[in-house]
Amino acid sequence: MPRLTPDSILPRNGGSLIGRVWMPGPHGGEPLVVAIADREVFDITDRFGTVAEVLNDADASVNARPRSGVDRRLGSLGEFLADSPGAARSAERPHLLAPCDLQPIKASGVTFLISLKERVIEEAARGDPAKAAALRRELSAELDRRLANIKPGSAQAAAAKDWLIANRLWSQYLEVAIGPDAEIFSKAPPMSAVGAGSNIGIVRQSEWNNPEPEVVLAIGRGGNVVGATLGNDVNLRDFEGRSALLLGRAKDNNGSCAIGPFIRLFDEGFGMEDVRAAEISLEIEGPDGFALHAVSRMQEISRDPEDLVRQTIGPEHQYPDGVMLFLGSMFAPTQDRDRPGRGFTHKVGDVVSISSPELGTLVNRVDYCDAIEPWTFGIAELLKRTRRAGR
Repeated sequence: MPRLTPDSILPRNGGSLIGRVWMPGPHGGEPLVVAIADREVFDITDRFGTVAEVLNDADASVNARPRSGVDRRLGSLGEFLADSPGAARSAERPHLLAPCDLQPIKASGVTFLISLKERVIEEAARGDPAKAAALRRELSAELDRRLANIKPGSAQAAAAKDWLIANRLWSQYLEVAIGPDAEIFSKAPPMSAVGAGSNIGIVRQSEWNNPEPEVVLAIGRGGNVVGATLGNDVNLRDFEGRSALLLGRAKDNNGSCAIGPFIRLFDEGFGMEDVRAAEISLEIEGPDGFALHAVSRMQEISRDPEDLVRQTIGPEHQYPDGVMLFLGSMFAPTQDRDRPGRGFTHKVGDVVSISSPELGTLVNRVDYCDAIEPWTFGIAELLKRTRRAGR
């Protein structure tokens, strides 16, 4: 299994990076807002008590940089990395947290053709991976022909809708994929996401599930995009395939949302055009010797990221602490793992790495939701420890 090192998780070309770490202390420790510079971790919590304050700063990429003689050096980045993904987290040991805090975690659905096809297939198969494999063989080429390069809400999209209805293939997934309105749903509550190196969770009853590697935008209260990071929108395909109304059960479980390793703030060297051009790699290494590698490209997204931002936050829907927005899954693994026709599903012990040269690498290990560390540190606990620290 990969060893976590600064070289393995940091972006290749640096950038202005902020995040959160757990720091042990006399009252059980506390989460700190940090900036990363030259592989060193600096505490900027006295200037920015929360990541929300950073995202709402008018010049975040400049003001959140470490200040000599002002910000406390906490140590080298290596001191905050476990030897291996999923190593036990302890309040007695420094470690990385998800680089967001008070922000609601929202997600965009079916914004890529591969995701759209798989959602249509899994719904038609009612969550049965064997039926999904048969439908994939039968429908994939025709869906490619009908749906590739469609602009949502266009006349071409309306024509495709008519054909799909006539062939009994229309679904609510297609409505949000090629209709005028995007699917924006709540992935996870504020403070619930796990960070790089932590365990991610799947439900024991699920027999068909997968990672969903995505770019995640960090957005301020005014709807301005302040930075970007990586995310894993862990999904239970069998639950969602049975009914779209089970989306919450399929998506929002203990450890089912990973974000990190850091937020790269937009500056003169990195911005939205870099997000649009990003390539995201997914690697899965299983305890059974299984290995999967795939590359996805943001340029294949059907809706522009800024359009998704406008449909998430604005005059009709405010987020005073900002919002973290997943831009949609670029990859749905269909490679058979155990038996022919059963497709891919996770096993406990899988190590999932999602990486981009501009954003670094998010590495997590898979376990059952009820076996990993429970989520206990919420907003009330953050406020209590903030008061205790006199901030």
